[in-house]
Amino acid sequence: MQPFSYSKPTSQPDAIASLQANANAALIAGGTDLLDLMKLGVTAPDQLIDINGLALATINVADDVTTIGALARMSDVANDGKIKKTFPVLSQALLASASAQLRNMATIGGNLMQRTRCPYFRDTAFTCNKRNPGSGCAAIEGFDRGSAIFGVSSKCIAVHPSDLAVALVALGAEIAIAGGEAERRVSVEEFYLLPGDTPERETVLQPGELIMAVIVPNSLEARRSVYLKVRDRASFEFALVSVAVAVDLKGTTIRSARIAMGGVAPRPWRVPAAEAAIAGKPATMSNFSAAAAAGMAAATPARLNRFKVTMAQNAIARALATTTGVQ
Repeated sequence: MQPFSYSKPTSQPDAIASLQANANAALIAGGTDLLDLMKLGVTAPDQLIDINGLALATINVADDVTTIGALARMSDVANDGKIKKTFPVLSQALLASASAQLRNMATIGGNLMQRTRCPYFRDTAFTCNKRNPGSGCAAIEGFDRGSAIFGVSSKCIAVHPSDLAVALVALGAEIAIAGGEAERRVSVEEFYLLPGDTPERETVLQPGELIMAVIVPNSLEARRSVYLKVRDRASFEFALVSVAVAVDLKGTTIRSARIAMGGVAPRPWRVPAAEAAIAGKPATMSNFSAAAAAGMAAATPARLNRFKVTMAQNAIARALATTTGVQ
């Protein structure tokens, strides 16, 4: 690990000014991802800006929207009684993430900014266009079992790691950002970029900008929502496939649904084909299976991850059944 300087601003303007003054600085809060990357030699900031002193850790559940500060700890959000009641999918996704110890340290903003767990990205012995643009993607001809089946390019097939982000996409949440000419909001769905020819650029966040909060609408769908995560082991493991579903159900008819997936793409993957296929239909297993099949029709698996297509299809149907109470 190379030497670095350390600062701890006490105000948001000071933090942004420090970030804007040094292009090679990095923000640190919980540090559960950043410190690993520094130890591995994947990233080497020459300054760490500790933002734990900023007033960005509140959880405010109002009538129309809920605001979650970027520095709120994952465990605090997951175990908040109002969050559990209003957004069960959000609590479930957080509790399915990492370990209890890490959730006690990791922040909401840090979770949204975490880097891929692709082994070729995290091992500097291999080529990786995310880590070293133009060097190549070792995963394309390598062990691609955990790689993406949607949204890939010839430059990158890595998957996005966050469970939280998948749930937030299903909830139609936005991210509040400061540091530019004016504060702005971006939907979580649009916050993440597909790799294309620039896989090193993962979000729309500009240099010198800071995530302040996540804003989640208190919708009807949010209260009837579920997060399903399929992984190789029961805890402290990233998703092979995950599904977040939020449903507006009237009687036995699904009026509308929002469906997002994790473990299948370089960003949280919205599934509009499945949403359209299930809208206005009775809540039955046959309809769930048909919607899931429609959602997976455009998948482009690699050599070793074709199983993800069937796994994802089954996971969508199961998540819909769970959230509607269909056996």
